[in-house]
Amino acid sequence: MEQHVLEMRGIGKSFPGVRALDGVSMSVRAGEVHAVCGENGAGKSTLMKILSGVHPHGTYDGEILFEGQPCAFKDIRASERRGIVIIHQELALIPHLSIAENLFLGNERTGRGGIIDWSATLRETERLMRRVGLGGEHPQTPVAGLGVGKQQLVEIAKALAKQVRLLILDEPTAALNDEDSRKLLELIGELRDQGIACILISHKLNEVREIADSVTILRDGRTVETLPASVPEDRIIRAMVGRELTQYYPERTPYRGERAGQVALSVTDWTVRHPLDTERRVVDSVSFEVRHGEILGLAGLMGAGRTELAMSVFGRSWGRFERGSVSVHGRPVSTRTVADAIENGIAYVTEDRKTYGLNLIDTISRNISMAGLPRLARRGVVDEHAETRVAERFRTSMNIKTPTVFEQVGRLSGGNQQKVVLSNWINTEPEVLILDEPTRGIDVGAKSEIYTVIDRLAAEGKAVVFISSELSELLGVCDRIATMSAGRLTGVLDRAEATQEALMRLMTGMDAAYSDEER
Repeated sequence: MEQHVLEMRGIGKSFPGVRALDGVSMSVRAGEVHAVCGENGAGKSTLMKILSGVHPHGTYDGEILFEGQPCAFKDIRASERRGIVIIHQELALIPHLSIAENLFLGNERTGRGGIIDWSATLRETERLMRRVGLGGEHPQTPVAGLGVGKQQLVEIAKALAKQVRLLILDEPTAALNDEDSRKLLELIGELRDQGIACILISHKLNEVREIADSVTILRDGRTVETLPASVPEDRIIRAMVGRELTQYYPERTPYRGERAGQVALSVTDWTVRHPLDTERRVVDSVSFEVRHGEILGLAGLMGAGRTELAMSVFGRSWGRFERGSVSVHGRPVSTRTVADAIENGIAYVTEDRKTYGLNLIDTISRNISMAGLPRLARRGVVDEHAETRVAERFRTSMNIKTPTVFEQVGRLSGGNQQKVVLSNWINTEPEVLILDEPTRGIDVGAKSEIYTVIDRLAAEGKAVVFISSELSELLGVCDRIATMSAGRLTGVLDRAEATQEALMRLMTGMDAAYSDEER
């Protein structure tokens, strides 16, 4: 029988009003990639915070054995001294420090008198950078000058500098493109071959099945089962959500109201320059329209200009506007400010909910009411009872899992935070809803719920623009899909003619296909 490097037995953890973990047990073998899967709120991150010392010994029930020895970590440094290192989804790097400085921050290489030995630091940095595939970078390059994929590699090099024996990766590919994700998975495989055990938390089941050896599934704070990662994806999903997801993408409910087929939003010749490099057009002469009751997908590779297009249309929130016009119901409108866009029936759900979509230290109730606050105020004073009623209505209709709407929104799982962001903008009763990566970083069950909400909005006559990096998602949800490449619109395909291959050709600029209507 193979030796277990880690055993967690009967782990329990409570927060005020919530039992986050209840008797969770799992084991990891030496040199294994062990995935932990479950819906948002299942307890995955809480379990890893206990293991890494974020939640210190004494604040939870159960026991942890690492390399056969009982552990009672009082903080993160205590767990790191044993060789357990966690890389959180939000990278813990200081952007204006160099790669070398980030690698050894708090773990400095010192010489006589405690003075930093920079020669040794740079030599060790170069060795670690080669090990993780960053050999082409200079150790003194500021981290801010690296892409997200390379920053993730810096985090892994930082862990290797601490003599890691168990590496915990929390959603490591959530913000990466396909190429960077592939490189990172290859590196995880190399670490496994070197005898380093890895725990991988991920919602991307295709990646779990590709790289992991086994998977432990959590649901509602309890261990469901541990399976070989090679089992069919449907088997893992069924264990995660406790039911069959036979209708993962809901069947489209057509809108049959009086505005059916009418254009809700029209954007013409929209052109925006980079805010700093004003010679560069990031959005170049883009024109499109979306009708009432329609879900229009927007596809493109990283850097194609999708988010920049959405943010600039919504109150010119990004870049330097050059030219273009916006019409709602055939009437030209101003979207010069966010307030103008909201007033004219346009809403935008950002791809970065934690930075731009939520006030993480405020309540669920206040976050749901933020964008529509004038509707709940009399003579400039907010009616708090009305605000609570609105929040309770969305808590029920959006199935937000929380004991109370007065809970701090930062304590919710990612999927429930996303439902709060959606509720905030649906509450403004928009005619047009722009959704930018609305299912990024959330589990399959929450994704299915959000797809159902989007379908319901379209069935009510809303016009929806759906931006996503997952082509399968666009094909499953949208009526038409527009593609962008290098800031330009390269094609629009109806659902019946769209395939992943056809979309990829348009996204890479290899082809162009417009319907007669879009020409």
